[in-house]
Order: sequence, then structure tokens, then C-alpha cells
Amino acid sequence: MNLKNIIVFLVVLTMVSCNNKTEDSGKLSIVTTTTMLTDLVKNIGGDLIEVQGLMGAGVDPHLYKASEGDVAKLANADVIFYNGLHLEGKLVDVFEKMGSSKNTVSLGAVLPKEELIGSEYFASNYDPHVWFNISFFKQFANTVRIELSKVDPSNAAAFKENEKQYLMALDALEASVNTKIETLPEEDRVLVTAHDAFNYFGKAYGFNVVGLQGLSTATEAGVQDVQRLSQFIIDNKVKAIFVESSVPRRTIEALQAAVLSKNHEVVIGGSLYSDALGSEGTVEGTYIGMFTYNVNTIVNALK
Repeated sequence: MNLKNIIVFLVVLTMVSCNNKTEDSGKLSIVTTTTMLTDLVKNIGGDLIEVQGLMGAGVDPHLYKASEGDVAKLANADVIFYNGLHLEGKLVDVFEKMGSSKNTVSLGAVLPKEELIGSEYFASNYDPHVWFNISFFKQFANTVRIELSKVDPSNAAAFKENEKQYLMALDALEASVNTKIETLPEEDRVLVTAHDAFNYFGKAYGFNVVGLQGLSTATEAGVQDVQRLSQFIIDNKVKAIFVESSVPRRTIEALQAAVLSKNHEVVIGGSLYSDALGSEGTVEGTYIGMFTYNVNTIVNALK
């Protein structure tokens, strides 16, 4: 967001009264940043809230810039949920400018710092891709329920029941993921992707995760990165590498070509959802569907 848009945002913000519920529907107006959070908040709030997500399928949150339309959504929101840990890099200035005038909730901020993966290459010093640890996502669900209940205490019991049902679904997801991954020998659990979005996944399920780019997609991989990783693939006899839905396919195709130039072959095992869910209305357009799809794609390609 440029300086002009920030100024417009602040002007609009001062003109909006915070009356906790939208005048038209009587429901809480909630704004979320990433598609993962949009799906989460919808599950907890149900039909008692109205949710607007800033980012859609295939959108890279690292590079996202707020539009003037986003400014209006943020100004009229009762609660704003965002990932934090500098994932939404271009939006951080906006949230900071809002100060205490809006109820903004950084879900990443509630996680124990000792359980986060550090990185000297990222602005926050922590890997922000925390949704790939299902236990973290459960903590997100709890925080969302608490925050919605604060703003709308009359529906606290309903939010609590929705949270209970969603946590049960996440428990089932975790069990099915573990069962699927157990079919893959430990020596074959090497996950090579376009950028380092899967470190929490690797830590939870025993995968050696290597990304062509770093934690953020703001910097592109260079020739040395491609050559280094292509040799790693050869040395470790990696069977498949993966593209990501929110990262240009050409980065992994260049890696595949580099391996081929050294008289070895590696296949592209499929496209994984990393920083965004699939299209709305599809199975992969939900957090649970996305996670299930990713695990099935990874295991089937590496077997």
C-alpha cells in the first residue's frame, strides 16, 4: 500500500463509528487476510458473522498490496484477523497505522515463541508459515472464538459449539494425515518445493524440507540456488519435486532442467497449496481439504 492509500485509509477510519455489528444484517463484520484464515473464521463464526477475505486463491501474501477496496473493508470491520509474523509484509504498515482504533488480531502472536522456527533471513526472525502445523491451527481456532465472543458475547455459546465441532474435524484430519504419511518410508521423506513454506510440516511429520527460494517469495532464486539444489536432488536420489499454487511454475521447471543437464531425472510430483487455498467452492478451498490434498500428493509422488 502506498502513502496515498494509507492516508485515505486513515481518513476513512476516522469517519467510521465502531458499533460492533453491521447495520444491514446485524452480524459482525469480519475481515481476514489469507484464505486459510478466512476459512477458519467462517467455521468458528458460522452464519452469525459476515467474513470478507482480502486475498483469494493463488494469491501470494508475501507480495500482496492493499487496494482502495481493501481500505474500505478494513475501515468498516468489527474485527480484523491476520497471520502476523510478517507474512503479510506489505500490510504491516497498515495495521500499525491503525493502532488502537481497530480490533486487529495477529494470530501468530499467540503462539509460543519457543515453538516457532527461527530464521535469520526473515524480517520477524520466525518462519510465518505456521498453519502447516495443525496444532497451531487449533490454537488459532481457540483465539478466534475468544475474540468473537468478546465482541459479541450474546453468541458466545454458539461460537464455543462451532469451535468444538471444528476442533473435532481437525483431530480427524491429524489422524488421517499421520496414517497416510506412515505409508512413506522415512528415507523417502524429502520434500523439495518452490520456497520454504513447509518447514512446520516437515518438523511435525519428519520430512527434510528444502525450498528453492527462502521463506519469502519477494526474492527470486538465483543460478547458484538452482545448481546447489539440483546437486542435492541427485545426491539424495529425490524422486519428485513440487510446484506451488502461489509461486510461478518456472522456478521448479528450471530446477528440473538443471537436474536433467547433469544426466539425471526428477519428475514434478504435482502442485501444492502453500500460501493460499484452492478456489472457493472446491474441496481444496478449505483448510482441511487443502491439507489432505497436499499430503496425498506428496506421499503418492515420493513413494
